[in-house]
Amino acid sequence: MAGAGGRIARFAFVTAPDWILGTLMLAGVALVFANVVGRYAFGQAIFWAEEVLVFLVVWSVFVGMGAIAYQGAHLNMDLFSAQFRGRWRLFLNGVTTAALLATCIFMIVQSYQVVLLMAQSGQRSLALGVPKVIPHAALLVGFVLTVLAVIVRIRSYLTGKF
Repeated sequence: MAGAGGRIARFAFVTAPDWILGTLMLAGVALVFANVVGRYAFGQAIFWAEEVLVFLVVWSVFVGMGAIAYQGAHLNMDLFSAQFRGRWRLFLNGVTTAALLATCIFMIVQSYQVVLLMAQSGQRSLALGVPKVIPHAALLVGFVLTVLAVIVRIRSYLTGKF
């Protein structure tokens, strides 16, 4: 993708997620460090640290999912499909892309229902009292980002060239 549209897409699907993931990772490392110092130097652990670390990891995975989809860097089982050429390759890539999009759309619907349920019930996490909507929304965001990334790069998905 060239031009302004390509730069915007690259920023939205690569640069911004990289910054978000880096920030989440640094926050996690800082929290672990503070917990270790608190536990061994002062005899006081941060009781909510593990819960927050789990939330950070979940958000990292699902924010990163859109970036990986945009770059076509996800795992591929292409031992068999790499043998195809021409129209057969295009057809197989089209079927694979359609299956990916269908799966993501199914997950968007399911994730939305769970987020809605969590919002209506007002459930909160045990240690910190974070609304459960926040960690559950990570799945919804990740699958929406993945669908958008695939749509933006549909030509790459069909040709298999990123």
